[in-house]
Amino acid sequence: MDNRVAVISIIVEQTDSAERLNAILHEYGEYIIGRMGLPYRACGVNIICVAVDAPQDIISALSGKIGRLPGVTGKTAFSNVVHQAGEPPKE
Repeated sequence: MDNRVAVISIIVEQTDSAERLNAILHEYGEYIIGRMGLPYRACGVNIICVAVDAPQDIISALSGKIGRLPGVTGKTAFSNVVHQAGEPPKE
């Protein structure tokens, strides 16, 4: 199966959803390349960017679960990098 490289940008407006969000990210941890989180206290939101390398259906499932959390918005951007699972992307 082909893997895609993507980023999921997440805005958390309700901190009550943070624990469930972290559980979802942990569930998909094997696909996560890296994660960066920024608390924007002045506006009362948290901004998270998650880079993933996974089959497209896995990325879509992860994004869908994130988007169903109350007070959480997630958007996914896919790169054009496609490669076989278990093999590094070709240069």
